[in-house]
Amino acid sequence: MKIEEAIDWIHSRLPFGSRPGLDRVEALLEIVGHPEKKVKTIHIAGTNGKGSTVTYLRCLLEEAGLTVGTFTSPYIESFNERIAINGHNIPDETLIHLVEKYRPIVAHMDQFEAVAGITEFETLTAMAFDYFLEEKVDVAIIEVGLGGLLDSTNIAVPILTGITTIGYDHMEILGETIEEIAAQKAGIIKQGVPLVTGNIDPKALTVIEHQTKLKNASHEAFGRDYTVSYQHQAEGWGEVFSFSSKRGKIAKITIPLLGQHQVENAGMSIELYQLYCELENLPFKEKDVIQGLKKAQWPGRMERISKEPLVVLDGAHNTHAMNRLVQNLKKEFKGYHINVLFSCLQTKEVNKMLEQLKEIPNADIYVTTFDYPKAIQLSEMQGMMDDKLSIVSLWQFGLAEILEKMSEEDVLVVTGSLYFISEVRQLLVELGGKDEL
Repeated sequence: MKIEEAIDWIHSRLPFGSRPGLDRVEALLEIVGHPEKKVKTIHIAGTNGKGSTVTYLRCLLEEAGLTVGTFTSPYIESFNERIAINGHNIPDETLIHLVEKYRPIVAHMDQFEAVAGITEFETLTAMAFDYFLEEKVDVAIIEVGLGGLLDSTNIAVPILTGITTIGYDHMEILGETIEEIAAQKAGIIKQGVPLVTGNIDPKALTVIEHQTKLKNASHEAFGRDYTVSYQHQAEGWGEVFSFSSKRGKIAKITIPLLGQHQVENAGMSIELYQLYCELENLPFKEKDVIQGLKKAQWPGRMERISKEPLVVLDGAHNTHAMNRLVQNLKKEFKGYHINVLFSCLQTKEVNKMLEQLKEIPNADIYVTTFDYPKAIQLSEMQGMMDDKLSIVSLWQFGLAEILEKMSEEDVLVVTGSLYFISEVRQLLVELGGKDEL
């Protein structure tokens, strides 16, 4: 079997969609010997910021000398990056081996109505735990796919849990109110397992705290049990901040990712790391924090992919993330003319996201589509066009035209769906390599 065939088989489970519930994944894991019960796990949920927080935490644990598995989604550069150890993607031959192992099992399960139709994400969840057990990782950081309570990753048996942010996204599944969404995210909270939360709306936090009391789980919250103090933009790219908690203070921490929200995500990762060190009797060293966070890289999140012309990619794929992006652009690019190339999925609040982008001063916004199921239809966007918005029928041509006319006073920000960002990033890298367009 070639790697393309293996990935095609995994993708063949996509038509089953997203099916909340743990019955299928539990049945699959029982057949393969419950690897999820044998892997030490940190489980991370949240509307936005999960991937960055996972990356920061991985870098901290690696700096302490640990072997760290990560399970994340979606991918930006390569399918294999969804399952990785110490930042190295699962090798092709290992993924092929796992597909050869799981394909007949899944085919057998499909014969029984109660567990038929296991999804792509459920299959990958099981494969990830299987791989991490086989490779004997010290700890695996598992990112929730959707929600928490009924997400297939909720079969994990964590020693720590984290919830980054709560915002409006996937309302058709998670609920219409912030409290309903918070209840779904809080579904990852386990009996007696410590929880760390990020910068979360007070209404959502009330729901989460109620759950921690029911589960007798300790809870460390942003702004109460730990804080970050933003200092200034790092030289070149990134942010400088200080961190403080009841365990002490660390001054002048540098992260290579841009944006105030990245400071908050990094702060949450430090708090999780401190707790992990306490649970595992590891020494907590300030130098490990400073050195570890400097190494963090997370494609497609305020990522500068080219300096000249200045091109930034950010997967702000819902209104909560778009609000943060707009704040960052207003703050970090005051002197620039901002060109925005935007596309997303029909399932998102497209109108609201475009209204948010219009708040950016001195910006031209180009709305486009891309080759992906449920990508926005440009015919439905016509009524929204005005002086700030224009339609680009082929994003590749639109991208070339924007790059052609850019000067030193311009920045191009490509945003919206992470799937869209991934396509654009691939083309830009092919054109000249990161930072060398």
